[in-house]
Amino acid sequence: MLDMPESVQTVLQKLESAGHEAWCVGGCVRDALLGRTPEDWDVTTSALPEETMALFGSHAFPTGVQHGTVTVRANHSSVEVTTYRLDGTYSDHRRPDTISFTRSLEEDLARRDFTVNAMAFSLRGELRDPFHGQEDLRRGMLRCVGDPDRRFGEDALRILRCLRFSAVLGFSVESATGKSLCRKRGLLRAIAVERIQAELWKLLCGGDAAKVLRAYPEVFGVFWPELLPMVGLDQRNPHHCYDVWEHTLHAVSAVQPEAILRCAVLLHDVGKPSCFTVDEDGIGHFYGHGAVSRDLTDQMLRRLKCSTQFRETVTRLVDWHDRNIPRTEKSIRRALRILGEEDLRRLIAVKRADNLAQAPAYWDRQRELDRAEEILEKLLAESACFSLKQLAVNGRDLLQMGLSGPAIGQTLDRLLDAVVNDELRNEREMLLENVRHTMENQE
Repeated sequence: MLDMPESVQTVLQKLESAGHEAWCVGGCVRDALLGRTPEDWDVTTSALPEETMALFGSHAFPTGVQHGTVTVRANHSSVEVTTYRLDGTYSDHRRPDTISFTRSLEEDLARRDFTVNAMAFSLRGELRDPFHGQEDLRRGMLRCVGDPDRRFGEDALRILRCLRFSAVLGFSVESATGKSLCRKRGLLRAIAVERIQAELWKLLCGGDAAKVLRAYPEVFGVFWPELLPMVGLDQRNPHHCYDVWEHTLHAVSAVQPEAILRCAVLLHDVGKPSCFTVDEDGIGHFYGHGAVSRDLTDQMLRRLKCSTQFRETVTRLVDWHDRNIPRTEKSIRRALRILGEEDLRRLIAVKRADNLAQAPAYWDRQRELDRAEEILEKLLAESACFSLKQLAVNGRDLLQMGLSGPAIGQTLDRLLDAVVNDELRNEREMLLENVRHTMENQE
């Protein structure tokens, strides 16, 4: 018996009491059978949308009536209720051009993407599983319902959804399904980049993200072709025991499953192929790859229409991943001044993952990163000054001294740089005296 929320039970009971069939369906059934907590619960019913609206009255809202969906408020929660339906053709490879309603649950389940998502569960504990999704759950396998070419041709986003489920659930992709999604990968060009972005970040945060990237690089190359030259590129360098792509995948596995970190690590060496040179001793080098990777990362994230904050943060981490930050208080303060605490912590995480994906003989760099973290914690514990809001003087102080306009911001930046570089102490009178002295010398 699935542990359904009270709101879902209420909706099912009311539909059944009115003479309709009603089932929990899709991902909530899959996750509950796996012992996972579903993100949301969807209900499918034989009731037509207008019948659902009439039954629940003021608690029902027509959020997607054109697709048979009504949102019902019950027990202070929202439950999506969708009428059994059949889909027409998919001319845009994303949404059906037309739909028609049916009284058959099995016909509704037959239009769904994967067998593990094509199961329905009733209030009385009955499982309806016409496509053997429960067996595929036990096997840890993702398999399309029916013909995979048809399923991916209908909705190309299912290609990434399949790989996302594989990465997050740790499931393998059934052979015919995997071959089909590779054949149909070009259809991803018809999908809105915002939808690709959403699926990609979830995929990257999965425990098996590296495994999926390794198995299907050509799929990701549809929207990010810059990744493909990394595959199989021998680095020919003693620091590296993997080619560029394998190094990247090991680094992805070594960093925390957060979208910003995983994306930064995935793209940190994307500029290497265009920077590859071999010296007279046969040793490979990638001079300037950090800056090239930074520029490519910016372009790639713009292409997916990522938010400005996400794009700038990932690009900054890629830009800094190969920079040496000496393990001194002054250098860490400088890094804090530029990056801030959150991004400096992220950078250290990226550097750790990058190092752990190199040859084990060079893993001693982890101790250097440990030292950097120790200094960071010490500076934070001492409330070291590395931002304008921590500075002992502010714009009002400078305004009272006669400064105005851009000169105020410029002066504050100069004072902060001096404090960070140990040239001045962060003491109000010392800073004000420095400003007075500077002003006098400019008269």
